[in-house]
Amino acid sequence: MNPEALAGELAAEISRRLRRSRLPVPIGVSGRHAHVSSGHLAALFGPGAGLSRLKELKQPGQFAAREKIDIAGPKGIIRGVRLLGPARAATQVEVSLSDAAALGLEVPVRESGDLSGSAPLRLIGPQGSVEAAAGLIVARRHLHCSRREAAELGVADGEVVRARLGRGAGRETVFEQVLVRVSDRFALELHIDTDE
Repeated sequence: MNPEALAGELAAEISRRLRRSRLPVPIGVSGRHAHVSSGHLAALFGPGAGLSRLKELKQPGQFAAREKIDIAGPKGIIRGVRLLGPARAATQVEVSLSDAAALGLEVPVRESGDLSGSAPLRLIGPQGSVEAAAGLIVARRHLHCSRREAAELGVADGEVVRARLGRGAGRETVFEQVLVRVSDRFALELHIDTDE
């Protein structure tokens, strides 16, 4: 490649990065929570149980439920873990690395929904308990955005980017390895957990 073409490509890339770095992105700090299947919901809360809405979440159609459960591990129990709705096809529980240590479990960092080979879990509800060979993860930090928002940011689904937080607040930091997730079912929001 000739030097002029290379300089042009570098200038375009720098311009693209500067443009997207000026766009504000809401941040969602995710505490430990559980998404449960209908079958596990019935086992934990009794036949015919449903989730009652406590509050809407930023992601369309998602909500924090009033219902809570406990998570048990070899070293301890974490009580009062909030359920999120609606119910899912497979149970997925998201904790931080600190929570994993408190439970005494090795929990992999994974993209939401990637449960193969994830840590086992034991959930305790008011009407029963559930044990599963997999389903416990530390959620990989990620950016939700719609197709329109992705185009505005200049990012693509599956792309891995870095995110700079706290600009101008005296506590600026950069998160590496942020997975971009694009769907018209999403609203713009960067998800990190309480350890981060």
